[in-house]
Amino acid sequence: MTEPTVHDKKPFLYVVVCAAGVAPDVGKLITAAQEANWDVGVTATPQGLGFIDKTAIEAQTGYPIRSAWRSPGDPRPLPPADAIAVAPVSFNTINKWAAGISDTLALGILCEAYGMGIPTVALPYLNSAQAAHPAYQQSLDRLRAMDVLIGSCEPHRPKARGAAERFRWEEALELLALEMR
Repeated sequence: MTEPTVHDKKPFLYVVVCAAGVAPDVGKLITAAQEANWDVGVTATPQGLGFIDKTAIEAQTGYPIRSAWRSPGDPRPLPPADAIAVAPVSFNTINKWAAGISDTLALGILCEAYGMGIPTVALPYLNSAQAAHPAYQQSLDRLRAMDVLIGSCEPHRPKARGAAERFRWEEALELLALEMR
């Protein structure tokens, strides 16, 4: 097998997964991205890691899931990102990211992405009680000012079942397509 040349190399999408009720379905986004000719690697928040099937996702992407920093001298397990989709993004991650808090690998990647000019989209998944907190809207405003494209998913009622059915994984790719034109 030969290595891809610069001309046939696929763009690389980082999918950052947070601890949210729809996270177990992140394979839907990975499949859609792969069908759209992206190579995909996944980074999960430490809590998000418990929401996904690590073995299945690693088999689907061909890359290890990252959730912790690598040690100095260790090889980089993923190529550099051409774009990032944070899906689902939780209330906690939105607020920490907007505040510049980098206490996990996922947040470190997101905080650096702004300075590196990497196109980034975020698909929030949270309940209406969380969304009512004033910090949430302030954080969305700050992220938008940083050119992060925010998905349209409306907050669901607390403890609502069935809210996951309204989550549109494909919106991440639609927003990236607009951003990368």
